[in-house]
Amino acid sequence: MIKTAHKGLTYYTFPKFNSYDTIKHGAFTRSGGVSPPPYGSLNLSISTGDSLENVATNLTLVREIMTARLIVSGHQEHGSRVAVIRRTDNPDQALGHVHTGTCDALVTNSPGLALLVKQADCQAVLLYDPVKRVVANVHSGWRGSVAGVVPKTVAVMVTEFGSSTHDLVAGIAPSLGPCCAEFKNYHEELPEHFVSFMDRPNYFDFWAITRRQLVQAGLSDNNIESSGLCTRCRTDLFFSYRGEGLTGRFGSAIMLQDHHGSRP
Repeated sequence: MIKTAHKGLTYYTFPKFNSYDTIKHGAFTRSGGVSPPPYGSLNLSISTGDSLENVATNLTLVREIMTARLIVSGHQEHGSRVAVIRRTDNPDQALGHVHTGTCDALVTNSPGLALLVKQADCQAVLLYDPVKRVVANVHSGWRGSVAGVVPKTVAVMVTEFGSSTHDLVAGIAPSLGPCCAEFKNYHEELPEHFVSFMDRPNYFDFWAITRRQLVQAGLSDNNIESSGLCTRCRTDLFFSYRGEGLTGRFGSAIMLQDHHGSRP
């Protein structure tokens, strides 16, 4: 990934995505915000105990970097519900974003809407169809991987927007790596076919699981990028629930640009 600092915030981008001037995206680090410890400092979730005012300020900082009209996020429940965003009625002006209700994936073809997934070890999987001009952002922890939320999102892009899977580009944002993804009770928690992704006893490569799911959904392996950044290993950069317990949530976002080439 490519590291960028802008307006006091630091974020990472995928080289493949950067080749398109029709989108903006970024996996934002935990730094540059206003939240105090243990949410220090760019916490983007009000569900962790941080104040509404701090989160609103942090979301505004991200929205400005993205040059977005609105940030769109959902109440993430580690499930497989996919929300298709076609309208943005009744935005929460206090937070500067639209809350879609319970969902773990967001899809839109509307420019200017930054689809945000909040993270603290779980994956954000960014998707882009450069032909139909559709973007998606998927929250996929281990439960989401088991539920197949990533391939379900790809299917929604195909059925709702006419996407061809061979056109899709995907990026797996910083998240829990195979170095730290320990599942002592994997016999009860994970399906049997996940065992082939066990790197060593009890440790699983969910980056590889997501890549396999994307390829099985029809994406070209060459169109899939993974950050290779483990959140638990890099708590200097990202929030990690496994590494820290009480902590904040960083965010990954993707947006169709209102105007081509309007990057900051």
